[in-house]
Amino acid sequence: MNGEQFNFNEEVAAALAENRPVVALESTVIAHGLPRPDNLKFAVEVEQIVRDAGATPATIAVLEGVPHIGLNSEQIEFLANGDNISKLSRRDLPIALAKKLNGATTVATTAFFADRAGIRVFATGGIGGIHRGNQYDVSADLPELASTPITIVCAGAKSILNLPATREWLETNGVCIVGWKTDEFPAFYSRTSNLKTDARAETAIEVAKIIAARDALKLKNAILLAVPVPVEFEIPPETAENFLAQALREAAQQNITGKEMTPFLLRRMAEQSGGATLRANLALLKQNARVAAQIAQTLILN
Repeated sequence: MNGEQFNFNEEVAAALAENRPVVALESTVIAHGLPRPDNLKFAVEVEQIVRDAGATPATIAVLEGVPHIGLNSEQIEFLANGDNISKLSRRDLPIALAKKLNGATTVATTAFFADRAGIRVFATGGIGGIHRGNQYDVSADLPELASTPITIVCAGAKSILNLPATREWLETNGVCIVGWKTDEFPAFYSRTSNLKTDARAETAIEVAKIIAARDALKLKNAILLAVPVPVEFEIPPETAENFLAQALREAAQQNITGKEMTPFLLRRMAEQSGGATLRANLALLKQNARVAAQIAQTLILN
């Protein structure tokens, strides 16, 4: 797929043409990950956070079968309020494009499109991984990270997953994990997981050097820059586990599986926590966008 098959909005097209920093943003968090009206408010705010930090935001989605790299305000509102927005992983793309569907991109598909559009940095909340209780239920995010040379700024993997198994998968498949001012792989809502990163970086220049070394070797693996949730929004691991256990029991009772599982668990955990998990989610998403803009700027300058 080449750039001619994409629809670039003017802001993103100009930034890429002029070699200015651009940060890719996923759209599944808008269409499926956050409740209304928080989702629309967040989508507008996170783009402004990227701009204020000196980069151009490129929210990615598929609209009427066309991959869009950067959205206008009307398109973002459509994703936030639409009732028939598909959740698109890599396997869904041929169908979505052939049938001219509207779809929000997951981590996997955002990374896929961003890399092919020439965007080097992507900010998200948490990546997918290996689900608890089923080692064969592996998110499409993981193989995408093993084969796409992009830098993803995230708060680790979603804590609803089997984090040790996910961490092991990433190691086996050559995905380098760099901790942003930490030696631990974050656990999304929590800053600690008892799992180590491969390296620690204190500055954007350190991260940029690691990215440059990866590129010089022509490695095709992603680099994960793992940024812990802001301390004031952290939920202790044991508390998050209690919320998750209850949500998992409810999911089993209601026979919820597949694509519906993650949105259901996140929603129920937010309800059980009185909104604390939602506030943590929003805080880490915004923080990741700021850090990603800083990394994107540094890559341009060095």
